[in-house]
Amino acid sequence: MLVISFWAVGIVLIIAQTTLLEYLPLWLGRPDVVFVLVAFIAYRFAWIPGILLVFALSWVLDVVAGIYLGLYPLVCLLAFTALKTLTNKSPVKESTYQIPLVGLSYFLSQIFFYFVNSILLPDMLPEWSWPGALQRTVLVVLSAIPLFILFNRLYEYIQKRRLRGKPPRRRSQRAI
Repeated sequence: MLVISFWAVGIVLIIAQTTLLEYLPLWLGRPDVVFVLVAFIAYRFAWIPGILLVFALSWVLDVVAGIYLGLYPLVCLLAFTALKTLTNKSPVKESTYQIPLVGLSYFLSQIFFYFVNSILLPDMLPEWSWPGALQRTVLVVLSAIPLFILFNRLYEYIQKRRLRGKPPRRRSQRAI
């Protein structure tokens, strides 16, 4: 139930990112809300369901809006693995490192994405822009704060609902 719910949330975010956020002006920037969901999945889900969910969502986004098939899933899976490895059994309180690690991983994934694109498309590659990369990173960090609150509430709601379950039935007392 949890994986299906977050898959549906991811599909809604993909639709919003590829349609609604495209209308924002370029100077304002467009946050990558699917990457924020990937980071949340890395923090909350186990390895196997998390990898399957991240791959499915990043593959859908890559099919919808990708230039080279497989590049966005590769970046998302690497970010998921890095975040999951860094935060697995961490003694530091979650709220201390979650948002900064989202920003750092997004910044590093932009560099990796640019590097791979420079190998695949050296002719069509735009110039690297440090201010642009930092602006996109700040937008992702700022959008991660409310999205993490929303995702966390949904996660806790589904967990509580699943734990509650159905109350046991009482047997009717019949006379024998």
